[in-house]
Amino acid sequence: MLFCMRKFVECAAVAAVCLGSLPLLHAADRDSFPSNEDMRHVRSLAQPKLSPDGRSVLVQITDATADGGKSHLWLVDVRGGAARQLTYSPASDKRGESQGMWMPDGSAILFVAHRGEHTQLFRLPMDGGEAHAFEVKLAPPVDESLAPDAIPPAKKAVDATKPEPIECDVERYFVAPDGKTIAILVRDPETPGEKKEHDEKADAVLVDHDPHGARLYLLDPKSGKITLTSVPPDVQRVAWTRQSDKLLALAEGMNHAGDLSPDGTAWVVTVTDPTHSAQLKGFPPTAGVAAWSPDASEIFYLAQSRNDAPPGYEDLYRYKVSDGSSDDLTADFKGSIGHDEPLFDGDNVLESAEMGMRSTELRFADGRPEPLQFETATVTQLNTNAKETGWVWLGSSGDKIPAVYYAEKPGGSALALKTPDLLPAVWTEVGSQLISWTNGGMTIEGLLTLPPEAAHHKVPLIVDVHGGPTGAFEDNWSALIPFLLGQGWAVLRTNPRGSTGYGAAFAAANKNDMGGADYRDIMAGVDAVLAKFPIDSNQLALMGYSYGGEMAGFVEGRTDRFRAIVSGAPVIDQESEYGTENGSYYDRWFYGGYPWEHAESAWRQSALADVAKAKTPFLLLQGESDRTDPLGQSEEMYRALRQMGVPVEFVEYPREDHGPLAQGIFGSPSPEPWHGFDGRQRIVAFIKKAFGE
Repeated sequence: MLFCMRKFVECAAVAAVCLGSLPLLHAADRDSFPSNEDMRHVRSLAQPKLSPDGRSVLVQITDATADGGKSHLWLVDVRGGAARQLTYSPASDKRGESQGMWMPDGSAILFVAHRGEHTQLFRLPMDGGEAHAFEVKLAPPVDESLAPDAIPPAKKAVDATKPEPIECDVERYFVAPDGKTIAILVRDPETPGEKKEHDEKADAVLVDHDPHGARLYLLDPKSGKITLTSVPPDVQRVAWTRQSDKLLALAEGMNHAGDLSPDGTAWVVTVTDPTHSAQLKGFPPTAGVAAWSPDASEIFYLAQSRNDAPPGYEDLYRYKVSDGSSDDLTADFKGSIGHDEPLFDGDNVLESAEMGMRSTELRFADGRPEPLQFETATVTQLNTNAKETGWVWLGSSGDKIPAVYYAEKPGGSALALKTPDLLPAVWTEVGSQLISWTNGGMTIEGLLTLPPEAAHHKVPLIVDVHGGPTGAFEDNWSALIPFLLGQGWAVLRTNPRGSTGYGAAFAAANKNDMGGADYRDIMAGVDAVLAKFPIDSNQLALMGYSYGGEMAGFVEGRTDRFRAIVSGAPVIDQESEYGTENGSYYDRWFYGGYPWEHAESAWRQSALADVAKAKTPFLLLQGESDRTDPLGQSEEMYRALRQMGVPVEFVEYPREDHGPLAQGIFGSPSPEPWHGFDGRQRIVAFIKKAFGE
């Protein structure tokens, strides 16, 4: 799912917009747009955490691609002092430090890093000294090398009842509010016997029968004692009560069980008796994140909407511990609920939400959602400390680079804190305009960003399509937009039906119709922009990634209005995609069941069905390790277009998975030093060639 960024400007419809309302365009001699190399020097912010005393913020800053793309933890002063870096990585560590968290008494911070052979949980004291890792050596719960049919067979009897402890990898951790216990998620380690099997190439894999999973342990940070709980793997998340006496653990079934149907379970673990966990009856199998009410009498959680909506489209629910009943607090909400853990402002619940092309926080007073007002168009990662002495979050808009904001109350007057520069230089800020149009009885929104040249003559237009399809463009900052503007191109980003931010009915409006009305929504937006803005109708190009790449495939076979089309990691053939992707449950909803039972629907919603009509030059960008939209999809499209005589280029990127390749191309920090640079270079060259530039 792909999120691009822009400034929000109030505008009811394209018909209400005239050239006099265009954003201020800078004089040409003052413009400074990023070069392709500049894009390799962008840093990012994430995970701000307010300190227990409310005086500072722990924040994760990721180095620019040119500097290795590793993340580190910084300390930001709420009172305006200079930020300072807290953690540094040895050369052997290629990822850096992440998951920064305060100990509740403020005496130390915790983080996860891979500084040796394993990913470890570290404690860094705030009064000075080095970070030290907790020793997580555990008796392996499973050992496939001891199975009766193991290859090579054991040469002598092994006492499997007393396995030796093995150093393990910590995947995630969750600190109890009193700081006396840390819940850690640890994946079952590879045993010496299993390593021997792999070294001797006895490494056949019985698909969907892996006994190794992520298990929940309780760590005493003072003594180092670690206790295995009875929660079954795979554990995904943990939520502590404020009293620190128990926790809620959310687990998923092993070996892709969720590909058959949702299979999540919820378990309550008491600290005094962790080996006798109790499953919460009546808790839905789609529950994702959760939080206890302050008095632990209720659990607020996100789970699949009860409306007919794509899998993963969630509502906020309230679960009563006393009787196991749940009520949906957002069934009629006209926006879309986010995916963040519920928070509490006093006794009121807070939850993130998308509302059109903005994102904000909802406060639920008496169960009714009230949107809070913030100074930026998008707000993410809101949090506070135990005493609620302040609140911090990340905020941005189309012309405001992300920053850490601080306020005494959520929605109150906010201060942008001083953090290290994210950009290598000052780039020209060009605002976007919110525009809207109608198609098929629905109002569709988009964001149009014009380059300075549009003040003097018509300019080319790049139409960008987001991922998903259950995704959306939001009004936040993206390095890619000034990069495209620097080529002299306007950019239109649309939220066609199927997008989030407009309610469940809108998100479900492309059911069994991908490439149908959603395609027409986008084309109607192009017509609306051409009618009112200085756009050269003979210089149109379209690009997209994931679902956006899929839409690029639909466009290829349905119109010749574009001079060039760029498709990243697309779905081209619904049936072959279904059989090879990592997780297919999401896709079934769109064509009403299994593709072999709905072959006509699956083929109608496949870009390959119209490839015989293709004419437009087409560029494919694909990660070789992509399991979300596998490599074979791009290979199918490339072969078909090549054999139809359509100009087509196909670029494969080794080691790249679905999301990381997109992030690198769009300008986010990446550990791959040149893939993003290469992708952007090819996109620009391909489009310019088609435009005759």
